[in-house]
Amino acid sequence: MPEPLGGFAYTWPFWAGGLLAYLVGSIPFGLLLTRRAGLGDVRKIGSGNIGATNVLRTGHKGLAAATLLLDAAKGAVPVLIAARFGPDMAIIAGGCAVVGHIFPVWLKFLGGKGMATALGAFFALSWPLGAAVLATWIAVGLITRYSSIASLVTIWLSPFYAWWLVGTQTAELAGGLAVLVLIRHYGNIRRLLRGEEPRIVLGRH
Repeated sequence: MPEPLGGFAYTWPFWAGGLLAYLVGSIPFGLLLTRRAGLGDVRKIGSGNIGATNVLRTGHKGLAAATLLLDAAKGAVPVLIAARFGPDMAIIAGGCAVVGHIFPVWLKFLGGKGMATALGAFFALSWPLGAAVLATWIAVGLITRYSSIASLVTIWLSPFYAWWLVGTQTAELAGGLAVLVLIRHYGNIRRLLRGEEPRIVLGRH
């Protein structure tokens, strides 16, 4: 029976590239930075997330900014490298990097929410797409003061941005990531409905 993708001899670079992107995405920068700063396990405060918003709840804006940039880089760098081997490889790398952040092998597959890493991947795939996604997150975050609402609104608009600014393939990636991010925000949605979701609060450091 013929293999629709051309067999392993053709597909192994995609599997290898996806695995490498996943491993890069799995690096828990928020956890590593807060431990390095002597703040303990960031998973034991706030929402229990390893992302920049929860790191911000330690009161250290510098660490939160560093986490945001590094988590975004986890999405951007694999895409930029993979793009040298074609657009299909870049799409796979972007998706796998986000999956790595959400389900990191180093943390028993319990990771972050994926928004910052998705943003980095979007910027690497198309800077207008990344700019549209970032501007939406900032606008919704400033209006609502909820990181979770900003992420949910933004990620669900991203497939439409991608379709309009880039093309169908990137829109399909954005749609898949939107489903993953929604699932990962299940706890946030429950807290929002109960009125228990913490707002974005800027620290003093």
